[in-house]
Amino acid sequence: MACSRTCSQILGLSLGTTALFAAAANTVLLFPNWDVTYLLRGLIGRHAMLGSGLWGGGLMVLTAATLISLTGWRYGCFSKSGPCQSVLTALLSSGLAFLGALICFITSGVALKDGPFCMFDVSSFNQTQAWKHGYPFKDLQGRNYLYDHSLWNSVCLEPSKAVIWHVCFFSALLCISLLQILLVVIHFINSFLGLFCSLCEK
Repeated sequence: MACSRTCSQILGLSLGTTALFAAAANTVLLFPNWDVTYLLRGLIGRHAMLGSGLWGGGLMVLTAATLISLTGWRYGCFSKSGPCQSVLTALLSSGLAFLGALICFITSGVALKDGPFCMFDVSSFNQTQAWKHGYPFKDLQGRNYLYDHSLWNSVCLEPSKAVIWHVCFFSALLCISLLQILLVVIHFINSFLGLFCSLCEK
């Protein structure tokens, strides 16, 4: 049982750390090239504005991590909780963290698929010469911008390096949320092992 509590302490700390990284990555996505003017002008993509890294992989996971840590350290109202109460808390915290991480994972995956929101030359897609803001890679036929690096600096005119910024930080969010899901599964298994061990000790 002591081993299970130690594992909960480590998992709570790890999840809390990943939540802070997810929130930081999503915050950076709101300021392309560290420029606040795009946010003020409303020229930020919907995936970044959704803020799944802030409230999903961030706040929801951080709340769950706090509950997991309190259970592991037996702090406050968790100091005298029995094995069944601990497992119930584990189920609630795991469910909350899993939901937040899954939302962040799906949003990041869709964001990488659609590509960045940027200003591009419409004349490269039709005969009308004009510039507009949108998702130039979303309906790109026959070519995938993630693998074709020649498109990274040639399609998006503003902000500069929009593709690199988008790919780097949404990839980071994708990896962070995947790690969070893995940690939640480990916590879920650890909680049931702790319940089983406590029942065996009795």
